Amino acid sequence: MGSKNKLKRFKENETFSNVYQPTREELVNDNFDLKGRWNAEVFKNDHPLVLELGCGKGEYTLGLAERYPNKNFIGIDIKGARFWRGAKTAVEDDVPNVAFLRTQIELIDHAFGKNEVDEIWITFPDPQIKYKRTKHRMTNAVFLERYKSILKPDGVVHLKTDSEFMHGYTLGLLHGAGHDVVYANHNVYKQEGSPAEVTEIQTYYEGQYLEKNKAITYIRFKIK
Repeated sequence: MGSKNKLKRFKENETFSNVYQPTREELVNDNFDLKGRWNAEVFKNDHPLVLELGCGKGEYTLGLAERYPNKNFIGIDIKGARFWRGAKTAVEDDVPNVAFLRTQIELIDHAFGKNEVDEIWITFPDPQIKYKRTKHRMTNAVFLERYKSILKPDGVVHLKTDSEFMHGYTLGLLHGAGHDVVYANHNVYKQEGSPAEVTEIQTYYEGQYLEKNKAITYIRFKIK
């Protein structure tokens, strides 16, 4: 994407009522007014709050929002030029239960209050296979603690990935730490009983993976 196109999208994001872009300083210094108040201030209801981390173009966030109109969804990504597409579509199609937040996932516990979130979706994250990149894996122990701090006591995390490495790493970590693995599937499109929300909503890249016959894996778990 050219720099001019990116700048245009950044500018357009600023006009969207469903896009929120706090500064790092606001978050770290706990000066972000929406922390703990997303439903009250943004969605104006008390429906369950669901996050998609690393939402990319926002396809999955939008797909979930359309499927579950009685839940509120927030797509989160540091790259605003990517989620511009999802935010623009939500505005054009008048999808009221969708918002987008531009921030780093490492700051998630500064953007949401304790017990504010009902579910978290992690869709096709970079598996960070090299050992020195372990700290960046979105299901490592440090990230799980961040998620736990904002999830309700019975909150659920979903991991959908094309990476067998990420799937196996996460399962091993969850079992080793005594977390509750509710459901795990090594190939959601080939095994019966896969949740509809996992197979009926696809991202652009997921479609490409499927064309190459890559297995798509899924884990649903609770952090103890």
